[in-house]
Amino acid sequence: MGSQLAGRADEIPRERFLAGLRAGAGLAAAAFLLAISFGAISQAQGWGPVAPVVCSLVVFSGSAQFALAATLGAGGGVAAAVVAAALVNVRYVPMGIAVARDLRGGPLRRALEGQAVVDGSWAAAHLGGGRFDRSFLLGATAVQWPAWVVGTALGVAVAPDPELLHTLGLDVLTPALFVVLLFDEVRRDRAGRLPATLGGAVAGSLLLVLPTGPSLIGAAAAALLALRTTKEAVR
Repeated sequence: MGSQLAGRADEIPRERFLAGLRAGAGLAAAAFLLAISFGAISQAQGWGPVAPVVCSLVVFSGSAQFALAATLGAGGGVAAAVVAAALVNVRYVPMGIAVARDLRGGPLRRALEGQAVVDGSWAAAHLGGGRFDRSFLLGATAVQWPAWVVGTALGVAVAPDPELLHTLGLDVLTPALFVVLLFDEVRRDRAGRLPATLGGAVAGSLLLVLPTGPSLIGAAAAALLALRTTKEAVR
């Protein structure tokens, strides 16, 4: 494992950035489709042509933006919508802490680089052992952000059926891409094979009978238990 990490760390950062761009292209495709759906939903709710695009430029979080739209669509006020979006994004706090030591520069630069911490990029950039490939992370996010913004603008302009696009993106493309990331993690990190495999299996099984939230909680608990068992076995 140590030689593998050393080999990846010795690669030219530009090569790792380009590798991140290639890996992020698939995630960008799903982001683009979901962004079209967000733009269409926002138009149906009367946001106007500018607000959805600005929201995607600044927030850049599908889960938070859909939570915002859902709260407003259900008759909630702006404050309630902002709180709902913020709660959805709380997960980025531990994710940011995990990647913080691999970022570079002073506080401002590190804060800017931290904006690259999005779900797919964060998972794909994980090297194992609590370390992350900074250049890969930046590249994977660099291709997703414009796809999200352009997709939102297209959804605002064309206003297709948001329900169809949202269902297609969430139920087909996004799970498929995260399954690819799961297989990559199992192949790359020996210590993470059991937690990743067990977490994926539990999530897939629970989704047959439970909503997404409880299924993810159950999968995370199973993965943490397996990780603890693996560490104790290594000792």
